Amino acid sequence: MTETRTPHLVVLTGAGISAESGLKTFRDGDGLWENHRVEDVATPAAWHRDPKTVLRFYDERREQTRRAHPNAAHRALAELEQAGFRVSVVTQNIDDLHERAGSRSVLHLHGEILMARSTADDNLRYPVDEISASGSIALGDLCDKGSQLRPDVVWFGESVPRYAEACELVAEADALLVVGTSLAVMPAALLLDQAPFGAPCWLIDPHARELAPPGVTPVSEPASRGVPALTASWVERGSFDA
Repeated sequence: MTETRTPHLVVLTGAGISAESGLKTFRDGDGLWENHRVEDVATPAAWHRDPKTVLRFYDERREQTRRAHPNAAHRALAELEQAGFRVSVVTQNIDDLHERAGSRSVLHLHGEILMARSTADDNLRYPVDEISASGSIALGDLCDKGSQLRPDVVWFGESVPRYAEACELVAEADALLVVGTSLAVMPAALLLDQAPFGAPCWLIDPHARELAPPGVTPVSEPASRGVPALTASWVERGSFDA
């Protein structure tokens, strides 16, 4: 008897899906993030120059994340998984909204705001809530090797350690869904190139018609409307359709 293979959807998400939950993120247009120059808060040079400001900035982002709630797009992806589809999320976002919605396979390309990591060993990572009662990182908070802890986020100018893993996931996909990102940031911009030939792909974004590359089906809707509508159609059919 032939074993039925579970359809595998790989979802690439970016700032647009979190923005609908009220999280403000960096925009290339003005180079500012919450009124801070990116160079002052999101680069290795900023960390070496003024770690206290960098820690304070990410403490504020962490509090925003804790107050935010998953929206209909996050929930629809989790519900698709619950309906029997295999769903792997590759996100450029550092929040935990996918996990809180119920998604079980989430790969964070740019790190996780609710985690801290060692400045001496990238493999030493700790939940921030376990570091201090305030749920923040302070100067003097050390890893098990005695080195200062920093936010577990990938700063501009740093390598993306989980990129190869993301490429492997995309290469296994039966279908792809891009939500809330133009995939303009490198190296994430190259992920679609790893997709199997002929695998259908959709882009959900208010400006999808302008952003979608050839071969990608545009859905010009906000994530909170476009994702539930598309995933509901897949559940009804029991498969992906191009």
